[in-house]
Amino acid sequence: MDCTKCDREAVLHAAYSGAHLCEHHLRASVEKRVRRRIREDGLIGDDATPQDPETWLLGLSGGKDSVVLGSILTETFVEDPRIELVALTIHEGIEGYRDESLDAASAFADDHGIPHEVVTYADEFDLEMDRVVEKDPENMAACAYCGVFRRELLAEYADAYGADKLLTGHNLDDEAQTAMMNVLEGDVAQMAKHFDASLGPFPERTNTTEFVPRAKPLRDVPEKEVALYAHLADLPVHMAECPHSSEAYRGEIQQLLFDLEENHPGTRHSIMAGYEEFAKLAAEAYRGDGPDLGECERCGGTTTREICRSCQLTEAVHAA
Repeated sequence: MDCTKCDREAVLHAAYSGAHLCEHHLRASVEKRVRRRIREDGLIGDDATPQDPETWLLGLSGGKDSVVLGSILTETFVEDPRIELVALTIHEGIEGYRDESLDAASAFADDHGIPHEVVTYADEFDLEMDRVVEKDPENMAACAYCGVFRRELLAEYADAYGADKLLTGHNLDDEAQTAMMNVLEGDVAQMAKHFDASLGPFPERTNTTEFVPRAKPLRDVPEKEVALYAHLADLPVHMAECPHSSEAYRGEIQQLLFDLEENHPGTRHSIMAGYEEFAKLAAEAYRGDGPDLGECERCGGTTTREICRSCQLTEAVHAA
């Protein structure tokens, strides 16, 4: 069927909207949604000026999501002196996987003139994920370890760069899965934290200076459309999945949402619309009820414990 906006051949049928989009209008649609999310979330601070610009740190893995987000951001703000974009790639130490995605990230950063830094688990924690998976001292999924280490480094380097915002390439599928997991686990406190950490518009979040605030401008775009955008734009992307990505519960939720979306198009959008409203109410109710933040005795990072989770896991792996 032809594109609903022109006479070109469609490359995508978006069942949730009924649209059949050609290459041109698909790319325009993705870009429009990202830019709208930037506006609606109030990412650009009122005090950002050419003389005192904001620094946005992009977590650039080299995968489709972060590269597509980086491409749209650079095109959007190439002539806007209020925004300075820098990129950080984290090498976890996964043989046969991260080296290729690092090549893609470096190629993208070079092509777009983005300052780019690479940090490694080996240098930062004296370990690699292949070793962590082999030892597994806490009997956890690989993603549980990696998520802790990755969050630690993103927060550390966002602070080191003096970043005003930390941007990640989470898409609609990612966020809908997280929302469903929080709901099914009955974790209202986590919903509240989710809203204030990365989901709510900046003017509606709690005022906090402990962490560089996060943003997810790609979260309105389904994963399939992100992948197709990357292909059509001929972006340098590493499409392989991490060999250690075996979160069983998230995988079940992913399949559940896939089936629901197939039978009831628009399910992911509906979940996120309701979840964001609920998370906002939870945030308003739970603010001020959590434990006090302090400094980790080992690394000095922000934590609610004497020793942060990252240091605990690092020590457990080394002791195994």
